[in-house]
Formats: sequence, structure tokens, C-alpha cells
Amino acid sequence: MAAAQRLVDRGAEVITADCGFMVRHQAAISAAVNVPVVTSSLLLVPTLLRQLAFAKKLAVITADSQHCSEDLLAIQNPRDRKRVIIGAIEDGVYVRNALARPLVRTDVDQIEQEVGGCIARLRVEHPEIALILFECTGCPVVTNALRRKIGLPIYDITDLCKLTLATVRTRA
Repeated sequence: MAAAQRLVDRGAEVITADCGFMVRHQAAISAAVNVPVVTSSLLLVPTLLRQLAFAKKLAVITADSQHCSEDLLAIQNPRDRKRVIIGAIEDGVYVRNALARPLVRTDVDQIEQEVGGCIARLRVEHPEIALILFECTGCPVVTNALRRKIGLPIYDITDLCKLTLATVRTRA
């Protein structure tokens, strides 16, 4: 929390993070600073469910399904939990490369193939999916391409950041 305060002391007007699983620290970071904190696109889950007809589902695409636990979704209603489908790219080249030290860059086409394949598999199993949310902060590089390809709305951390940044005053 001291790091977040140092950022604010240096002029940060918004705090964000580079991994959707940082949502675990959302409350603590928010309590430590007096600027908006958006640690994860998962903060959008309750709002996105409200956008959908009750018979429709939200697919959350994550880097690691084992770490995308129930507590991160912030869903109070058990019926709503049944409307959220978790898909993962954990066995792909992108995640393996992202976890390598030193980091190994992954070609954008590879990321698009892995994320697009995950979405395609989920849609076969759950044709009622009407909206996609990327938890993984590595996915925004393929968001626009996949929006065009699959024809469904896709949200990611950049959408939440743009919304938040649009609401804060900017320094001249």
C-alpha cells in the first residue's frame, strides 16, 4: 500500500495493475489512497451481468482458471454465478512465455489463436454466451481483432481504464 501512496505522491491520479488477479488487493489499495483504483477488469463482472438478459451468459477468459476463484468474481447471487463461464488459456504458448524468466515475447497471432480458440470452445459448450470479459491483461492486444471475428462485445482492462481516466481531472 505504501507503493500506491508513493505513486499518488508523485502525481498519479489513477492506480491500475498489470494482472487481473490483483483484484485480490483492490480493497486494501483503495483504502490506502484517495484516487480511483482499478486493479482488474473483474471489477466489471456484476455490471456486465446486468447488461445481459437473464438467459444469457458472460464468459470470463483468464490466464489461469485455477487462480480465478469465486471470491474474485464479486457475485452475490448464486443464480448469477451460474451465468458466468470461466475459460482459460493456461496451457498455451502465451502463458508459458509470459511466466518464463527472462520473459519470452509471444507473437500476437499466437495470442489471438489461443484466446480465439478458447472462446470458440466455450461457445460450443455454452451457446448462450452473449458477452466476453478478458481477465488477463495480456489479452487486450487481440480484443479488437476478436471483436470483429466473433461478433460479440468484449471488455478488457483497457475499457475500464479508459472509463476511469475519462473521469479524473487532468493537469495542465
